[in-house]
Amino acid sequence: MYYKLPQDCECLPLTVFLLTAMGCIQSFGCKSKLFRDNISVLDVKASIDPNPTSIDESSSVVLRYRTPHFRASARVLFPPVPAKETWTVGWIQACNHMEFYNQYGEQGMSSWELPDLRDGKILAISDSDGVNYPWYGNTTETCVIVGPTKKVTKFTVSMNDNFYPSVTWAVPVSNSNVPQLSSIQRDQSFTTWLVATNAVTCDLVVLQTIRWRMKLVIEVSPSMPLGQRAKLLEPIIQEQPQVLSRNEPIPANALVKPNANDAQVLMWRPKTGDPIVVIPAK
Repeated sequence: MYYKLPQDCECLPLTVFLLTAMGCIQSFGCKSKLFRDNISVLDVKASIDPNPTSIDESSSVVLRYRTPHFRASARVLFPPVPAKETWTVGWIQACNHMEFYNQYGEQGMSSWELPDLRDGKILAISDSDGVNYPWYGNTTETCVIVGPTKKVTKFTVSMNDNFYPSVTWAVPVSNSNVPQLSSIQRDQSFTTWLVATNAVTCDLVVLQTIRWRMKLVIEVSPSMPLGQRAKLLEPIIQEQPQVLSRNEPIPANALVKPNANDAQVLMWRPKTGDPIVVIPAK
């Protein structure tokens, strides 16, 4: 289910109500629009570090790699809050595409998958920290304003994200320790929103939308000595994020459990035979 705040308000007597997955009614009337228009986002920055993905072959059991960081920050001016209300401003993120394949020669491949996203049952899945739904985190990622306040509140909210997984050299469903990993391919896309929410009225205001993507292809020669097996093929430098000029609505699944880490499943897909669940969803 998608929703978005109205772009204009004709101040009709009828207030529009929307039942959301957060479990509360959202009211988007004229007062909400006027308050929203008084929230000033002074500066939004989004980037991916210009360094390439690094590869770590120090372990004889797993290959590790570390991707460059995606970083987002925003400076915000929040208007005085006249009522006894609590507003939270911060970052919400969702994964809307994931391909994560580890090839083991002619044996087959392992694959981290999000079944509902893979099967098209949902358009995106929460990338919350798994505790502070729907927020990506609750340190630098959010700011809480407790009303009533008499002055404008000025603050910065920031977040960062990257991947640092471990991939077994040997086939994950085998008792053998013989290295057979031959390649790694990963392609994930995310949407990140700067959002203001009212804990009393459940109003939700999208202030900014960012899209970004992380890709990589690593070639592996399993017969080579440890430390000389893996090579990053592409990309050396990641494509930079897009700060959209027009905001996008937030899918309901981006606001609620489960998050991507808890929902993902590790599959083994052999060249012949049926797929096997190696690690089920949490």
